[in-house]
Amino acid sequence: MKKILPSKKLEQLPAYLFSRINKLKLEAYKKNLDVIDLSMGNPDIPPDKEIIERLCDTVINHPRTHRYPQAKGMPKFRSTVSEWFLKRFGVKLDPEKEILALVGSKEGVAHLCMAFLDEGDYTLIPNPSYPVYYNATILAGGKPYLFNIEQKDKYLPDFGKIPQKIINRAKIIFLNYPNNPTTAVVEDEKFFKEAISFAKKNNLILCYDNAYSEITFDGYVAPSILQYEGAKDVALEFHSFSKTFSMAGWRVGFVVGSEYIISHLEKFKSFVDYGVATFIQLSAVKALLDYERIVKEVRNIYQKRRDIMIKEFKKIGYIVDIPKATMYLWCKLPQEITKNIGSLKFAEKLLVDKGVAVAPGAGFGSNAEGYIRLALVTANNRFHDTALRFDEVFKELGVRLK
Repeated sequence: MKKILPSKKLEQLPAYLFSRINKLKLEAYKKNLDVIDLSMGNPDIPPDKEIIERLCDTVINHPRTHRYPQAKGMPKFRSTVSEWFLKRFGVKLDPEKEILALVGSKEGVAHLCMAFLDEGDYTLIPNPSYPVYYNATILAGGKPYLFNIEQKDKYLPDFGKIPQKIINRAKIIFLNYPNNPTTAVVEDEKFFKEAISFAKKNNLILCYDNAYSEITFDGYVAPSILQYEGAKDVALEFHSFSKTFSMAGWRVGFVVGSEYIISHLEKFKSFVDYGVATFIQLSAVKALLDYERIVKEVRNIYQKRRDIMIKEFKKIGYIVDIPKATMYLWCKLPQEITKNIGSLKFAEKLLVDKGVAVAPGAGFGSNAEGYIRLALVTANNRFHDTALRFDEVFKELGVRLK
């Protein structure tokens, strides 16, 4: 029998960054290295005890929650999201028409592309960015157009630099602040107004990924794009329980915004999945009801880790920008390393030789070369060892920071 080839769409996808890192981690374990895994935004903090208790009680005592769920999300889940959104952002949402439960925001982004893109339609994607935007476009038969965002511009796009001939063939633009991987935040509301105007003028869906809106520090409060006039005409905003509530493996999130766009996303999802398990939706309701208590503790943990890691890096002479949000550090590599081996080879050496796993910037787009991303997902006492191992690799590569 001849080998059955995968689809051409699948063949177009780059190797999944974290699959490569996972293979290298196995090599490190075989060498009996003490692995410190900072590669993926995979929270090591367990969900709040009361969320877990709610799950257990529901699973044991409410057998009907094991049946197929409502694809759009149960009414209690959607009404709770509506109440939380009003309290958190001051935005009123119709639970019936403007909220949809998701099997995590990653799924929602992918299904949005499949629901709206025809063969050859473009999406506009920041470079660097979360890889799912690119991958979902390819799998839907679309064409990704990458526009650079630069550190000198605070990683905000210049919409005027995107060619109009590309814009005319595009259906979706992706934006993500607080940003993964760069940790950038938006502090001038003019940006949101400009983004909404750009999407309206060019008949685009504005896909605003707000997965890190609650992981913020130093008094910064992340807004919703739906706070700004006209956003509901063009925008969807994606939220996740993965980072905010350390529920990454539970696979639950939601999307809010344009009634028209959500109706088509809901239609698509009804053909390909059954939605989020009811017992998980009820646990997510508990999370939102206890939001202030839970998130305050989560923020404090990540802020403390951020401060410790930056302090430890400073001891070895490695200066890293202090982020106002996310669970990451976006670290510029010394120029010699970028020039001689690049971020991927550096990350491989750091992992295989020293047992520290990080995400190379190259995995987030061509414009991220020369950077690495560290996820703050390990115990506080591990950051000292992390810095020492970085120092060893720098010295082996001939880099002197002090």
